[in-house]
Amino acid sequence: MSVKVRALAKHYGDQRAVNQISFEANPGKILGFLGPNGAGKSTTMKMLTGYLAPTSGEAEICGKNILNEPLEVKSLIGYLPENTPLYNDMYIKEFLSFVGETYQLKNLKQRVEDVVKRVGLTPEQHKKIGMLSKGYKQRVGLAQAIIHNPQVLILDEPTSGLDPNQLTDIRALIKTLGVNKTVIISTHIMQEVEALCDEIIIINKGEIVANNTLAKLKEQYQDSSLEEIFRKLTLN
Repeated sequence: MSVKVRALAKHYGDQRAVNQISFEANPGKILGFLGPNGAGKSTTMKMLTGYLAPTSGEAEICGKNILNEPLEVKSLIGYLPENTPLYNDMYIKEFLSFVGETYQLKNLKQRVEDVVKRVGLTPEQHKKIGMLSKGYKQRVGLAQAIIHNPQVLILDEPTSGLDPNQLTDIRALIKTLGVNKTVIISTHIMQEVEALCDEIIIINKGEIVANNTLAKLKEQYQDSSLEEIFRKLTLN
């Protein structure tokens, strides 16, 4: 259930958005994928999920090559993009059923019920998506990412727009999912990383500048806070 990335690159003319990065993410460990705006985080995630073709390099999701087996890869991944595309005129359960049908899920009605409960959408479950707050829309986005019980979760800013209570609930859910799935999270919230992540990758200007456990990173930088480490590695 691992993610293996080897010399993955994405170039736009002379601009190297992602420059031959290599890393692994494994089940039972939540990987924090950090970097300043424009560092290449979202580009990397889009390549892993098949939304963007790499210029060079390769990646495998649970042993499946992203270029040679794109449909198989998509069935293994749950993806929450930074700006989740939602159909505002659809009801929550209607939308989740629509997503579930694309994965040809069995017992779809029960699966929708389970996911609605799991992400805390029960109080709002009979509403149209367009009527929801930003935080509840984010929960719908997370629900569509896990409805097919994927082996790998790729979450781009998963707690964006959540209030402190919602944040605690979703953080607990991600922790639970990370016990037996491979989870990669991109966020700018350092507290979120410290609360959730076992391993950290920091990318800057398309290149990986740190790849280690949180504990070893802090030891390496003499117990500096993660925010201080981040600034040291990305302010250049």
